[in-house]
Amino acid sequence: MINMTPVSSDNILAIGYEAASLTLQVEFKDGHVYQYFDVPMAVYEEFMNPPGGSHGKYLAAHIKGQYRYARL
Repeated sequence: MINMTPVSSDNILAIGYEAASLTLQVEFKDGHVYQYFDVPMAVYEEFMNPPGGSHGKYLAAHIKGQYRYARL
């Protein structure tokens, strides 16, 4: 189980990370949960405090399409 941290975002409810497995978990406000694999800690840290302040824009630009993922 990955501990989730709530974030202030239009679409994202919470973000979590498990350093041991390099797994990033994103829970959306619509209830969908995705895990992204082999995500470096630095990417997670920047995602938590994204440049420009938008978690959604950071996800689209730096995570989606860059890492393997699974919908839970």
